[in-house]
Amino acid sequence: MPEISDPYQRKSIIFKIMKTASISELKEELQNKSAKEISDLCLRLARFKKENKELLNYLLFEAHDVEGYTEATKVIMDEAFKEVNTTNLYFAKKNLRRILRTSNKYIKYTGSKLTEATVLIHFCSLLKTSGIKLQKSAALQKLYTQQLKKINAAIATLHEDIQYDLMKEVKQL
Repeated sequence: MPEISDPYQRKSIIFKIMKTASISELKEELQNKSAKEISDLCLRLARFKKENKELLNYLLFEAHDVEGYTEATKVIMDEAFKEVNTTNLYFAKKNLRRILRTSNKYIKYTGSKLTEATVLIHFCSLLKTSGIKLQKSAALQKLYTQQLKKINAAIATLHEDIQYDLMKEVKQL
């Protein structure tokens, strides 16, 4: 790169070089690659970030059985709820946020609103039955109501029959 004395012009040039391509540009470029090149790119992506590796794992091994993946997510959530400290609200809140963060990551991999609604309903039902005093903590009350809002938003995008079944579960919460 030639020596540029003006710092603003230098930043402009660097920004143009480091600009991230749009999804359509990436798709177009990937269509021009061979299968081996795409495979190498995927493996390289998986090496750099754990989340990329987890997503690739889901797409390759779990995507064919979304219901089974959803059930496995619920089991993981059940196990995590057994470890929640119910006596101290501060630690309970931290544990619940960790569980929710993990669950949201698994939901994001599926890209399914049905999975999102099902997993979040399960989270809320576990929270209600956990013995944690939600009414004593404004943060926990807000966390619970936010999840209910997310559930209702996800349910609104689904088919009417599925909406009816899921809304019965939500009313129990």
